[in-house]
Amino acid sequence: MNAHPPDVSASSWLGVPIDARSLFAPEQAALMVTLRGLTPADWGREAVPGWSVRDLAAHLLGDFYGRLARDRDGHRDGPSFAPGETLEAFIHRINQEWVDACRRVSPTALTDTLDLVGGQVARFFQTTDPNTPSLGVSWAGIDPAPMWLDAARDLTEFWTHRQQIRHATGQDTDPDPRLLSVVLDTFMRALPHTLREVTAPAGTQIEVRIDGPAGGNWTATATGTQWSLAEPGDGRPAAAVVLDSETAWRLCTRGIQPDTALAHARIDGDRQLAEAACQIVSVIY
Repeated sequence: MNAHPPDVSASSWLGVPIDARSLFAPEQAALMVTLRGLTPADWGREAVPGWSVRDLAAHLLGDFYGRLARDRDGHRDGPSFAPGETLEAFIHRINQEWVDACRRVSPTALTDTLDLVGGQVARFFQTTDPNTPSLGVSWAGIDPAPMWLDAARDLTEFWTHRQQIRHATGQDTDPDPRLLSVVLDTFMRALPHTLREVTAPAGTQIEVRIDGPAGGNWTATATGTQWSLAEPGDGRPAAAVVLDSETAWRLCTRGIQPDTALAHARIDGDRQLAEAACQIVSVIY
C-alpha cells in the first residue's frame, strides 16, 4: 500500500483529533517535582544509553527552546541538514551537539531554566489552533501534520523523558491516567503508517487494545489504498493484540523490542497481522 498524501485537510485517517493543550501545564509541574526531588548522585545516573539524567534534562530544555523559537517567535536561524543527511541522523546530531554544549550548566541552573522556559511552552500550546498545519510527524507518516498531532507528539516526548528520568532514579512509571491515556492515544496514531507495507483486502481490520485505566481500543482498517483509524469497526477483526499499558508505551518508544512485546501480548486471529502491528514505533528511531 502507498503512504497517504501529506494533506492536513485530508488527515481523517489519523482518527479523532487529540486535544493535549491543557496537559502541558500538569506535565511541566510533574517534571519539576521529579527534578527537584533528585539527589546530587541521581543527576549522573544513566537515563538512556549514552546520556545521564542531566543530559536528558538538557535535551528537554533544547526541545523547549526549539519549540518557542520556531513556532512562537518565528525564529528561522538554527542548525541545518548536512549534505545527504537523513532526518534521523540530523535529529540525533543536533540533539547531541546541544547536550554537549550544556554540560557546563549545573543541575540547579538547568532545573531553574527548565521551570521558567517550560512554563512558557505550556502557555504557548494553550494558544494554538489544533487544526493549523505544523511540523511533520514522521512516525505517523504525515508532513505537514495538523497542530493537534504535533502538539500531542511533543507531550509524549516530554512525558517519556520524564519516565526515563524516573526509572533511572529508581522510580516506577507515573501511572496518572490523565496523562498516560493521551500519551497512549497519540502513540497509536502511528498504526496506519506502521502497516503501510502490509497488503490486505479492503475492510480488513487489526485491533490493538491496551488494558488498564489509561488504555483503550484502536482499530486500523485497510481501505484499499492505505490503512485508516477512522473507519468504523463493523465486525470481528482479522487480528487483535492486547497489551498492558507499560508494555505498550515501552514498545512505542523502543524501550523494548517487538519480540518482547509479543511475548507479553495476547493475540487472537492472524498472527502475521498482529506481528505487523507490533512493529509500531512512535518516536524518531
